Amino acid sequence: MLATWIRFRSGFITLAATPQENLVQHYSMGATVATLLMLIIFRYQALFVRPQTGSFVDKIPRIIKAIGFGILGTAVLAFTVQNQADFARLVVGLSFGTISFLVLLERYILFRIEWNLARHSAHRMNVLILGTDHVATRLTQTLKQEPMLRANVVGFIKTNSDPDDPAIPQDRIYGKINQLEQIVKDRQIHEIILTDASIPHPKILQILMLCEHNLIGFKMVPDLFRIMTTSMDVQSLNDIPLLGISPWPLDQFRNRLLKRLEDVVGATIGLIISAPIIAVAAIMIKKTSPGPVFYVQQRCGEGGKTFNLYKLRTMRIDAEAATGPVWTQPEDQRRTPAGTFLRAHNLDELPQFWNVIKGEMSLVGPRPERPHFVEQFKGEIVKYMFRHVSKPGMTGWAQVNGLRGNTDLTERVKYDLYYLENWSLSFDFKILLRTLLTNQNAY
Repeated sequence: MLATWIRFRSGFITLAATPQENLVQHYSMGATVATLLMLIIFRYQALFVRPQTGSFVDKIPRIIKAIGFGILGTAVLAFTVQNQADFARLVVGLSFGTISFLVLLERYILFRIEWNLARHSAHRMNVLILGTDHVATRLTQTLKQEPMLRANVVGFIKTNSDPDDPAIPQDRIYGKINQLEQIVKDRQIHEIILTDASIPHPKILQILMLCEHNLIGFKMVPDLFRIMTTSMDVQSLNDIPLLGISPWPLDQFRNRLLKRLEDVVGATIGLIISAPIIAVAAIMIKKTSPGPVFYVQQRCGEGGKTFNLYKLRTMRIDAEAATGPVWTQPEDQRRTPAGTFLRAHNLDELPQFWNVIKGEMSLVGPRPERPHFVEQFKGEIVKYMFRHVSKPGMTGWAQVNGLRGNTDLTERVKYDLYYLENWSLSFDFKILLRTLLTNQNAY
């Protein structure tokens, strides 16, 4: 109805003819049909699931997608019955903008209200974690950041002889896995989460039975590195079956075309918007350090082929003269005064829009690595080279989750493979939105 007002009553758009008399009634009927259709589509897209976990930014792509399908469905119905009811095409087009704005505003307000209520309410679920490794630590941090779950990690159980993660307090490790039954009896536990995927299946079944007898919920964190590339493809060559890994989504020509279109449009807009920022940065670099404005470095791209990556220079021109290729460290003394600021705000990456336009990179994908490190890592990390089945990106799923710079490479590969196996335009949009809000480990 707001779109109807903008089109016919606001005066913003020149009218070629006098609007019909029953304008409001006419478009109200169309709005009613659109509302019912939107409800069905939102339900199908799981946009009414409770509780609302995750950040609000993560929900935006699915909301926009659902609204787009709703507008498309409404347009099809409107033009199907146009002999009985004539709807202006411009109103249908404007509706995408008005509905998107109002639904996102409403959802954000409700999300913030519920998030604040949950954050200040008492915990309702005591969680016991089976595992004392880095996965258990990350799960604890994630549960703390999800107030909607109202979960409280009460303690940990040691499941193997490996050293405990230093971030886990020793006084919160209640014992070993063979003491679980007694620990459950002594404490009020609502849910058990297993983070150690190396436990034998018979032992997992025992834990499941224990949870069932005590009416305790059970979940487990799977070994993502093991299952992430297990989707298999079966082909038959005459009478001989051939088993292999399923094609990646970006192996399909249609998906590659869509991603390239996304890259060209996004990089062109990005380069236009960032041009003044690059100009100001260039002045800062020149005033604070001798040497060129831009820094060109070889990186490995799609298929392992090397290309020249462009960045704004943030270090001294002789930064690696004595050490050779090394990771950047926090408080790195090799950075220039301007470089410290540029790196902290990811502004040194802006020239890479040109790499995207040239087709050497994508807006989103695994970050490109230097050939020196690729040669080193491909022999040390399983499935590392799978990162090169597509173009590298200016940002990626690993980066927006804090895995950048001198961080755990095995974890980074997991996130990169997850992105490649689950690629979609909406996933790219979600990562781009989170990139604007994330600068973790940017140094």
